[in-house]
Amino acid sequence: MISKLTFGRTGHKSSRTIFGAAALSNVTQAEADRTLELVERHGINHIDTAASYGEAELRLKPWLKHHRKDVFLATKTGLRSYKEAKEQIYNSLERMGVEHIDLIQLHNLVDPSEWETALGEGGALQAAIEARDEGIISYIGVTGHGLTVAAQHKKSLERFDFDSVLLPFSFVMMNLPDYAKDFEALFKLCQERNVAVQTIKSITRAPWGDKSPTRATWYEPLETQHDIDKAVHWVLGRQGVFLNTVGDIHVLPKVFDAAERFTGPIPDDEMEQVFRQRQMEPLFTS
Repeated sequence: MISKLTFGRTGHKSSRTIFGAAALSNVTQAEADRTLELVERHGINHIDTAASYGEAELRLKPWLKHHRKDVFLATKTGLRSYKEAKEQIYNSLERMGVEHIDLIQLHNLVDPSEWETALGEGGALQAAIEARDEGIISYIGVTGHGLTVAAQHKKSLERFDFDSVLLPFSFVMMNLPDYAKDFEALFKLCQERNVAVQTIKSITRAPWGDKSPTRATWYEPLETQHDIDKAVHWVLGRQGVFLNTVGDIHVLPKVFDAAERFTGPIPDDEMEQVFRQRQMEPLFTS
């Protein structure tokens, strides 16, 4: 089984591999049901979705009807004003058919002007705090993409005591000196405050560029089990982080398989070999 780790200050023992329900954005209910059976078989007890992930919240609804108590459920709002975010939080409850969400996250909060709006008076954070006070959510987190996200998350934690952060973390990204420096500073702060650290884009090979996408992911993923093993094991080798899975239901089984067989950190030179052989590139360059 995939190992578990306490999810920051929440006290919940979450599987270190979190099911990223972005994979359910554009699939049939039958495909979603089969995917969630896979989630069960691997002992995944933490699901991360978002209001903006297509039909994902709706696809989760039939399964949650029978399994809500078995999982830590997280979703996200990308809206920045109090009124819009509040409406979206309640809409997510309805779409998933639940009365309570464990974690609401302010989605992709990186742009400075959006950041000021969301965290300011009359912003989305106010709606999240109100929902927490009403008892319909328990915790509040922040997510983001791009090269500046680690620094922006650190700034967010200085403004508000978020319970979790989510951002890219991979061998490729950590080979960018400025990003690595910002990530380490954020990680240190999270460790000090017992803030859960979720990571994304672990098996990215490169941007699609001029290629026609062959997967549901918005980046070209690694494909072979060997390569995915190395990438997943490299991330899980970092103590204290969670790995959010890939956004394609057909690649997902390989990620779960890799996580099942994780026994400890791998040397950087093993990941370096994959990096060179697959000509891996950073997903974010500006």
